[in-house]
Amino acid sequence: QVQLAESGGGLVQPGGSLKLSCAVNTNAVNAMGWFRQAPGKEREFVAAIRWSLGRKYYADSVKGRFSISRDKAGSPVYLQMSSLKPEDAAVYYCATGRPIESTVQTERGYTTWGQGTQVTVSS
Repeated sequence: QVQLAESGGGLVQPGGSLKLSCAVNTNAVNAMGWFRQAPGKEREFVAAIRWSLGRKYYADSVKGRFSISRDKAGSPVYLQMSSLKPEDAAVYYCATGRPIESTVQTERGYTTWGQGTQVTVSS
C-alpha cells in the first residue's frame, strides 16, 4: 500500500519562508505533486516533479517563489516556499502516482494523497 508522510507547515509572516516535505514508501510511482485548498475554495495545483528527467511544474501563482525538489531516488520531495503571501494560506497536500504529461498538474493524475498540512500566512 502506497503511503505518504508529510511534514512541515505552520505559521509564518508575510514575506517569510516555509519548507514542506513528503516521503513516499515505494518506488512504484513516478511523480509527486503538491496541491492546496483554502477555505471555501477548490483544491488547486501548486507544483509537481516527475522523476523522469526531473521535470518540474509550477502554478503561475507560485512561479519564482516556490521550488520543488528531490535530492535523489528514494528521498523525500520538498516544497520550498518563499516570499509567502496571505493568499498562500491553505492546507497543502502532497500526492503521488503515475501521472502523464497531460495529467501531472491535475488531481486525476494522482492516486495517493497525504493527510494535508496547514500553512498559515499572517502577521
